[in-house]
Amino acid sequence: MGSRVDLHMHSAASDGTDTAGELVKRAVEAGINIFALTDHDTAAGLDEAEGLIPAGAAFIPGIEFSCRTRSGRCHILGYGCDRSSDSFQKILTAGAELRRAKLEARIEFLENLGVKLPEHELAILRSMPSAGKPHIAGLMVKYGFAGDISAAMAVIDRCPASSARLEAEPVVRGILRSGGVPVWAHPLGGEGEPETGEREFEAMLSELIKYGLMDLECFYSKYPLAKCLWLEGKANERGLLVSGGSDYHGKNKNIALGTLNADGVDIPADRLTILGRFMR
Repeated sequence: MGSRVDLHMHSAASDGTDTAGELVKRAVEAGINIFALTDHDTAAGLDEAEGLIPAGAAFIPGIEFSCRTRSGRCHILGYGCDRSSDSFQKILTAGAELRRAKLEARIEFLENLGVKLPEHELAILRSMPSAGKPHIAGLMVKYGFAGDISAAMAVIDRCPASSARLEAEPVVRGILRSGGVPVWAHPLGGEGEPETGEREFEAMLSELIKYGLMDLECFYSKYPLAKCLWLEGKANERGLLVSGGSDYHGKNKNIALGTLNADGVDIPADRLTILGRFMR
C-alpha cells in the first residue's frame, strides 16, 4: 500500500495531551495517512478528528476499554463501531460510569492520605469525559504531593478502586453488535505493565475468542520485532486479524507516533490485515 499506519492513539479527551485536532495535525506531519483515535471509555474526540482528515488520508474511529477476564486483565479496542447504536451506547455508558466511580474513589483515597487537591482542580477533573490516573498524578506533582508522575501513579495504584474493570465478554459482544471489530490491545502487556506470560496469554486468548474476538494488536511500540512477529503468528494460527499501533499519549508517554515496534522497523500497511475491513 505504501502507507504509514498508527491505529492506537490517545487524545486529551482521555489521557493524552493533544486535542483531537492537534493529534490529526501531528499524525499527518509524521507521514501517517491511515490512523485511528482510541481514547479510553469515550468517543468525545472522534467527531472533531473525523472533520479534520485531509484528502488522501484515512481515519478509523476507535475506543479502548479496560477489561478483565477469568484469566486476568486486558484492554479491548473497538474499531468502526456504530456510535449511535444501543449496543455501543451501553458499553460506552458502562465504561464512563466505572471511570467516574474510580475517580471519586481515588479522590477520597488520596484525601485520606492528606493529599487534598484544590476544589477548582477537582471540578475540572469531574467535568472531563475520561479523567484518569495521569490527570490526578499531574495535579499531585503540580501541588507538591509527589516528585514526579511515576511516584504519583504508584500512590494512586494503592487505591483499591484502581483495579476495577469492565467484564470483557459484554464489551467484546457489544462491539460486535454495533458493527465494530473487537481487538485485544497490547496482549503481552502495555506500557508500564508487567509482561504477560505465555500460559496466561493462551488462556486469555482462548477465552476472548469464545466471546467473539476478531483481532490481535501484534505490532506495538513496546515490543521487540521478534515478539511482534510471534504474535502475528499466533493471530494467523487462530484465524484472527492483525493490527498495530503506538499507544501514543502525547507528553504523557515517551512514545512517538507511528512506532509499531521497539526496534524502529517500519511495518508495511499490508501486514495489518484489519485494514481490509475498512480500506475497500
